[in-house]
Amino acid sequence: MKGNWWRLFARERAPATPAPRQVAFNRNTPNPIEASHGTVSGDEVEEHFHRFILNLPPSTEDSATPAVEQVLLQRLTELCDSGRFDVRSLPRMPTVLPQLMRAMKSDNLNGAQLANLIRRDPVLVGEVMRVTGSITYRTAHPVGSLQHAVVLLGQIGLRHVVTSYVMKPILMASAGANGQLVGQRLWDHAERSAHAAVFLSKGQCDPFEAYLAGLVGYSGLGAVARLLEKELEMTLTSCSSAFVAGCAQVAMQLTVQVGRHWDLPPPVQDALIEHADSGRHAMALPMSRVLHAAQRLAMHQLLAEHRLVDAEADFSDGSIAQFPSMLLARCQQDLRKNFATQP
Repeated sequence: MKGNWWRLFARERAPATPAPRQVAFNRNTPNPIEASHGTVSGDEVEEHFHRFILNLPPSTEDSATPAVEQVLLQRLTELCDSGRFDVRSLPRMPTVLPQLMRAMKSDNLNGAQLANLIRRDPVLVGEVMRVTGSITYRTAHPVGSLQHAVVLLGQIGLRHVVTSYVMKPILMASAGANGQLVGQRLWDHAERSAHAAVFLSKGQCDPFEAYLAGLVGYSGLGAVARLLEKELEMTLTSCSSAFVAGCAQVAMQLTVQVGRHWDLPPPVQDALIEHADSGRHAMALPMSRVLHAAQRLAMHQLLAEHRLVDAEADFSDGSIAQFPSMLLARCQQDLRKNFATQP
């Protein structure tokens, strides 16, 4: 196995992803996007995505931001600006994760070394053994050791187990009392975004770091949802596109703070910073562009699964036009293949 893990990265399949479970929509779920001439713009997709995640009501007819929205957005900005948000209120990412990431990128890797790292986290050991004992990995001989389980999983399978074990609980917990709904939606998008980021990363940036950036790229959104629900006591019956955009911008700035709090790899942090400033500056880093495109495609896929956008409509977005249209189309097809549409 030594030296083969990274070469397997692009070929090996992760454990089968179950079809997304039906999520009960509340009254704030946005109406489906009406595709114009068979196309949907990226801006429409992004706005609908944020309404969907944050449970924001439909847009007002008035294009100007109402006074109540201005007050709420100012308060939200004050709570999160200049490092005022207490990132310690978020779960801490286990130290074993970056260690595992570095180890899994090494060409000198072997199963025994990986197993020794995983042993430092008993819960992670249990997850690895549970997954390899499932029918997906059923073999003629029972899995008798952690090292055997690691070899059986392979890099993509192990990556899937590790990130699911680490990131899903963090995103589920980040959104407060309404976290079961908001957190599940955040996780569903994070999975799809990470998957798309790996697909688009070839020749652009490190695939593993792109995967991590895709997973954490909207981690600040859960905190915004919690603030809107609890601290701001939001009771809006409608809200403008400007308010949604303002919430999204605050969430991106929080994501940067979260990335520092979790001590993510420098390339990932740089991509998060540049992505947060993309409204004012063009994205120069390849990973930033990969992250942005992956997030947009994942948004479209998630909304399509919940019938909030036509899955077959052409996805048009000038901000991701630096990627060949055929590559983006193949990535969309790959997302549909790996993340089943709800019946």
